Amino acid sequence: MATDKVDPIHQFHLNDLIHVDIGGLDLSFTNSSLFMVIVAVVTAGFLYLTTANRGLVPTRLQSISEMSYEFVASMLRDGAGSQGMRFFPFVFSLFMFILVANLIGMVPYFFTVPSHIIVTFAFSMLVIGTVIVYGFWKHGLHFLNLFVPSGVPGALMPLVVAIEVISFLSRPISLSVRLFANMLAGHITLKVFAGFVVSLGSMGALGIGGAILPLAMTVALTGLEFLVAFLQAYVFAVLTCMYLNDALHPGH
Repeated sequence: MATDKVDPIHQFHLNDLIHVDIGGLDLSFTNSSLFMVIVAVVTAGFLYLTTANRGLVPTRLQSISEMSYEFVASMLRDGAGSQGMRFFPFVFSLFMFILVANLIGMVPYFFTVPSHIIVTFAFSMLVIGTVIVYGFWKHGLHFLNLFVPSGVPGALMPLVVAIEVISFLSRPISLSVRLFANMLAGHITLKVFAGFVVSLGSMGALGIGGAILPLAMTVALTGLEFLVAFLQAYVFAVLTCMYLNDALHPGH
């Protein structure tokens, strides 16, 4: 147990809370599953409680909910136009879930759901899958115009199309790795500096004096991580809006 306190990787371990094995398929309810449920309940509960009895003069919590709504709506209009508002529930749900998951992960001994790439990759595939399904459903084969930019000379068209296809296929990878890597690296760095504070503090007066710098770094990194928690949710939502714009307007 002592090594768990200083091991920066231990915070990302998956632990089975309810082991379920069906035909050799592991469907266990893990600590990650638990915190996904917590994030969903906290997010839905907060939005419901702050908007159930809306007043003409909003309370502070109601203002937060309304600002969140307007923030995502403005982002979606800027990224995908007015037609993009049909995807508002989808984008708003993604943004709020990732944001709350990142913030809850900042609580000591809590699990950071986006720190596992399988989770962020699932979010990314959900976004790209929505783009592909809606694009073909709305535009048919004309959706493939997304890979054929206008104004390109015929001789260069095969190369440009290949680049466009590779760029499109790389989207779920870049989208998932960006969120996963930032949350993983930030929490590891924070845990390392916090570990320095604990280790030096246990060495007596001299160690306590030496722990001042790592303590200051821990405080600074904590503030930075809260900023990163918001920025990563924002970046994920912005890129989602841009990709949905391709489904709505596949022509370049």
